[in-house]
Amino acid sequence: MTTGRDHLTKAETVTIAAIETGVPALVEAREIIAGFHAMIRSRRAEPLASWIESASQSLVASLANGVRRDEAAVRAAILSAWSNGQTEGQITRLKLVKRQMYGRGKIDLLQARLIGAQ
Repeated sequence: MTTGRDHLTKAETVTIAAIETGVPALVEAREIIAGFHAMIRSRRAEPLASWIESASQSLVASLANGVRRDEAAVRAAILSAWSNGQTEGQITRLKLVKRQMYGRGKIDLLQARLIGAQ
């Protein structure tokens, strides 16, 4: 749904074309998702209300309902220059290290592993 068409192999393109022929609602859902991505990339929140209305009538209605419930936060996320991507990346890395240790390591081993990785 979100992978660019120019990044697909020939076999993937044929498969997707066959699926979309059989389920035309997927084409509409893909276009709606692409519209949401375009809003985020262009940092324009004006079309958000109309996007929610069109998405509410499609296969991605649950996403639209979630956006509607917290529309102010979504609008702020689109317009804000701030991001917590770096923080989330570090948290994800820490969780990965903790999972790899399967709880066998104590805090000193975790510190040594994180410091040694840098």
